[in-house]
Order: sequence, then C-alpha cells, then structure tokens
Amino acid sequence: MSVPSAPNVLSPEAAMTEKLEKNMATTSQYSVANSPTMRKQKLQDFLFHKITFSFALFVLVVLVGIVVSLVYGAMPAMKEFGFAFITTIEWDPINDKFGGMIAIVGTLVTSIIALLIAFPVSFGIALFLTEICPTWLKRPLGTAVELLAGVPSIIYGMWGLFVFAPFFSTYGQPFLANTLGKLPVIGQLFSGSMIGIGVLTAGIILGIMIIPFIASVMRDVFEIVPPVLKESAYGLGCTRWEVVRKIVLPYTKAGVIGGVMLGLGRALGETMAITFVIGNAHRLNWSLFSGGNSIASTLANEFAEAESELHIASLFLLGLILFVITFIVLASAKLLLLSMKKKEGVK
Repeated sequence: MSVPSAPNVLSPEAAMTEKLEKNMATTSQYSVANSPTMRKQKLQDFLFHKITFSFALFVLVVLVGIVVSLVYGAMPAMKEFGFAFITTIEWDPINDKFGGMIAIVGTLVTSIIALLIAFPVSFGIALFLTEICPTWLKRPLGTAVELLAGVPSIIYGMWGLFVFAPFFSTYGQPFLANTLGKLPVIGQLFSGSMIGIGVLTAGIILGIMIIPFIASVMRDVFEIVPPVLKESAYGLGCTRWEVVRKIVLPYTKAGVIGGVMLGLGRALGETMAITFVIGNAHRLNWSLFSGGNSIASTLANEFAEAESELHIASLFLLGLILFVITFIVLASAKLLLLSMKKKEGVK
C-alpha cells in the first residue's frame, strides 16, 4: 500500500512572511498609482482629452451657427418666393423681384470649366514632379507651385481683367469662334460678342487659380507611395504610365479626390477674381463669351448696397444655396470614396 503524502502545510513563520510580502506589494502598487507623478500625468491626460474635444466641438458649433444664421437671414425670401427662387431668372432690386437661377448657373458653369482645365494640368504637374522631374529641378518647380497657391485672388482678377481679357478677345475668342463655333451642337457656346470678359474667361481664371492647390495635394499624396511597390512594378517590366495607372493612382485615390474637391470648393466660393472678369450681368445666354454672374460675385457686388429687407434676405438665400451646393459636392466625393473602397478586390 502506498502511503499518502502529507499536505504542504506552511509553518506559522512562513505564512506570516508570505502575507507580509503580499501586503507590501499591494501597498507599493497603490503608492505608485497615487504618487504625485501619476496624479499629474492623469490630470494632464484628462485636460488634453477635454481641450482637444472642445476644439473639435468648436468646429461643429461654428458650422451649426453659420447654417442657423443663413437660414434665419434667408427666411423672408424663402417665405416670399419659396422653391421658385431657384428656377426664377428675374433679379430686380427696384421691384423686389428676385430669383437665383442666373447666379446658380454661373457658379456651376464657371466651376465646371475651371475643373476641366485644372484637373489634367494639375495631374500632369504632380506626376512630373514625383516621377519624371530631375532632382535638381524638383525643388524650384515645387516652390513655384506653392508660391502660386499663395497669390491673393484679387491679383488673379486684376491680371485677368487687364492682361488676359484683352489677349483672349484678340486671339482666343476668334480662334474658338472659327473652330468650335462652327460645329452644329456646341457652336452656340462659342458665339457672340468677343469683348474678352464673360463666363468662359471667368472659368479659365478660376482654373488657373486652383491648379496650384490641386497640384500640391496630388504631389504630396503621390510621394507617400512606398518606393518598393513602384520598384517591384518596374522590375516586372511595367512602363512608367502602367506604374502610375496600376500602382500610384489606386494607392492614392482618396488623396487625389480630396485634392480635386479642395480645388472645386475654392472655385465655387471664389469672389474677387470672378467679380473682375465675369461681366456681372444678370442674364442667361447660351454663349460662354457673354457676361454672367455667380453667387459669390452677386454677394460681393450687392450686399453693401442692399436696402430692402427682401433684397438682403435674397442675398442670404443665395449664400445658403452656395453652402448647400458645396455640401452636396463634398458628400458626393465621400460617397464615391466609400463606393470605391467597397469595390476593392472585386473583379
């Protein structure tokens, strides 16, 4: 028969020693957790969290405040004209008859023209600076692009009015009228008086303005592509364009779309440059050579001179519409990114 082993019983002295050690460990942990250094770090972390949260909340409060002020200021015009304000062409401050269709169309048309010009040019600039440009030329060209982004908009407007408009009326508009103006469908867009200022001129100036913004963002996002990905593609025999199309663009599509939306937002809200060259005419015309108006230029020209309550409210309503247009553009870009992300890996 096997004899059962005796249980491992500690002596009274050993049990007391183990209990004292446990108490000392607990006391040490409690003292460390409640030391002045730990309390200071906890306080700093708490303050940092609350301060950064207040900064983020401040942005939301400002946004809500802007929307509320625009809605409040536009309320008389909304009650008087309703949804017809968007589809009405008439803008008559003398008889208090207002419609925003001319300004809305002018804003959208000039922004689309600007984006059609700026996107391919900006893409080419960013691609050249990151993939093709020699090292000794990369820094001067990058600095030049950033300097163009810092030029005030009124300088672009003055240059457009006194330099570009005369040149465009002498050479650009006759060329377009004699070429594209002869086509059966789009010919109406390039017909009419050639005075140099108008919707097309405003779109071109806007395009020149937003090129540095889009190009700078695209250049920055192209530079974050890991070199090993591009080197692997080159090692497999891909051409430079194939590397850009299959490696760079898929990797940076979110940044590219963000840069385009940044430039489009700048074009939608531009004021002074548009005011100089768009013609400031409250009329609709199929010809891009004719004068027009935009929401921003209308606000800049008439807000200081508006006297009647309905006139001021109509200007507030135009500002609210511009805010809504910008929100729709940004929301569409976000939805596009989400859709592209869902389709990743799906053939």
